[in-house]
Formats: sequence, structure tokens, C-alpha cells
Amino acid sequence: MSALMDVFWHDDVLRHDTGYGVFEAPPSNLLDTQTQHPESSPRLINMRAILRNGPVAGNLAWHAGRHATRDELLRFHTEDYLRAIEAADQQGRRFSSTTLINAGGLSGLLAAAGTSVAALEQTLRERRPAMALVRPPGHHAAPDMADGYCFFNNVAVAARAAQAAGIERVAIVDWDVHHGNGTQEGFYRDPTVLTVSMHMDHGAWGPSHPQTGGVDERGSGAGVGSNLNIPLPMGSGDLTYELAFERFVEPALTAFTPQLLIIANGLDASQFDPNGRQLLTMNGFNRLAQRARQFADGHCEGRLLIVQEGGYNPAYSAYCLHAATQGFLGQASTLADPLAYMPVFEARSEADVQALDKALREVGWAL
Repeated sequence: MSALMDVFWHDDVLRHDTGYGVFEAPPSNLLDTQTQHPESSPRLINMRAILRNGPVAGNLAWHAGRHATRDELLRFHTEDYLRAIEAADQQGRRFSSTTLINAGGLSGLLAAAGTSVAALEQTLRERRPAMALVRPPGHHAAPDMADGYCFFNNVAVAARAAQAAGIERVAIVDWDVHHGNGTQEGFYRDPTVLTVSMHMDHGAWGPSHPQTGGVDERGSGAGVGSNLNIPLPMGSGDLTYELAFERFVEPALTAFTPQLLIIANGLDASQFDPNGRQLLTMNGFNRLAQRARQFADGHCEGRLLIVQEGGYNPAYSAYCLHAATQGFLGQASTLADPLAYMPVFEARSEADVQALDKALREVGWAL
């Protein structure tokens, strides 16, 4: 097992300015002080800092990212959608109450997608973990729809780049607290890409996110069986997540036989995230990452791409990233958790997993 991970970064990811308002909503004239949008640069600056300054620093090799090309984007997104994003770059546009691009912000979106492809190319060459430390996130972006802070679907663009490079079967595992609806939508009819989403059971949230994230959304046509949703109760915690990964994700991955594993590394399932209610600790993310690394080494010849998604507590998300990074290296977390205090709910965890197993079997998932 390699003790080295490649991390890719591009300064332009900081140029995507989401401004201030009522958390993620537009500003209010009822308030004297607006708050910074949760998907803003400080969260990623802190993530970069902790990887440079924490115990894991000696195991990381840093590389420059790049912008995505139009051809790379068009493998997943539509031409009309790309033109709409390019037009929005001129004066800025709010695509929904939560999702906006400022004038000149396109360079940040291109850097996020292109840096994800650069990290992909590295793991294909070196067959060891490679991370794209990027923003904005991407997993809510469908081929022709912006949603949930997301414009270009970074993991999906990377998956299509991998297939263009000769990788036939790609698995994407998304443990962001929210359902990866855009990724699901883009590959819903494609049997060559397995999409797995572990998320808080929040359901659909409007025209930009009509997908429910339910267990019955299994794929369509030739893609039936290549989408696995694992909706988990609020407050599930570390043990429930690890049991769900062991009992549902790993069997699905093994049956699919991917040549590449991509992790959509959302950290907003943490116990102190303003956008999540799942109560994961640093150790919970570390354990998930260790399991992902073990699978990639055992089944994908070490090809493991990690792409940053959510994580909106600008301090604690950085600590969770450090713990996950050590997990992707096959190590236990050695950085003390400054905030964790949640107990382990073993009995409830087992009950939650059994209920999910029953629901999956009812819709035809034989795991």
C-alpha cells in the first residue's frame, strides 16, 4: 500500500465568489449584517492549510491543477447548458435561491472540473490515490441543470475522461450528506458507470432536484441496477455509515467489478456541519476512507480518485478532511478531534441497517 497521495490544487477555485446573504439565500434588508455564503473560499483555504500543516503533510505530493476543456465538459454536459454557463459569466446569474455565479467566476468552475481530470490522470498513471481539492462542488449538477451550489459535475467529468482514456467500468461512491442527484441523472441509463449515494434521507427539493434519492431509483433501460441509493436517517452517526458501507456499498462494488473508484468526498455529514444532520466524526470519515482505499487496492489496481464535494463548517470540515486523507492512505486518524463528543449508538445503527436492507430487497437490490 502506497504511503503517498497526490493532491491537486488550482488557485482559480478561489475566484468563484458566492457573496453574502441569509446563509445560502439572497441578502435580506431586515438584517444589519449578512453572512457569507456557506460555499465560499474559506472552507477550502482551511482544508489546504490543514493538509499542509497537519501530521499527514509528509505523505502528500502537491501538483498544479488546470482548467477543463470544452471537449472534456461536453462528454457529460450539453452544449446548450455550457453556453448558458458561459453567458452567465458575463454579468453573473443566480440559477436558484442557493446557486449563483458571479461575473468572472467561470474560471473557478473550469478549474474545479479540470483539476479533477488532472488528478484522475495521475491515479491512472501511478495507481495510487489522487485527490482534487476543489470548489465549487459538483454532484448536484446534471448534464443540463445547475443545482445545490453546483455547476459542472466534477466527478462525472472525470469519469467520462477515464472512459476516454480506456477505462471501461467506473464506480462513483458519494458520501456527501445530500443525494448526488446530478451524478445519478447523468448516468441513469448507463450500465458502464455504477453510481452509489449515501445520504441523509431528505427527498426531492424542487424542479432542480426532482430525484428523491430513494432506494427505488435503480437506473433505467440498460442502466437498471447501476444506481444504488442508500438514504440514511438523520443522526445516523459513524457506526451506521460504516455498516452501510460494509453491507451495501462493498457488495455492490464487488459485483460491478470497476477498474476505477471515484469518491465524491462530501464532509457535510459531520456532526458540526450547518448543512447536515448526520453526526459523523473525524473517525467516521477516516473509517469510510480506509474501506475505500482497501477496495481500490484489491479490485481497481490502486486507481482511486478523491474529489472534494461538500463540507460547510470552515474549521471542522478541514479536520474531517485530514482524517479522511489519512484513511485514504490506509492510516488511522492521528489528529485529535477538537469537537467530537457523540456516543456510539450501536443498537440503533443495526436497526437502521436492517431496515435499509429490507427496503433495498423490496425494490430488487439483492446484496
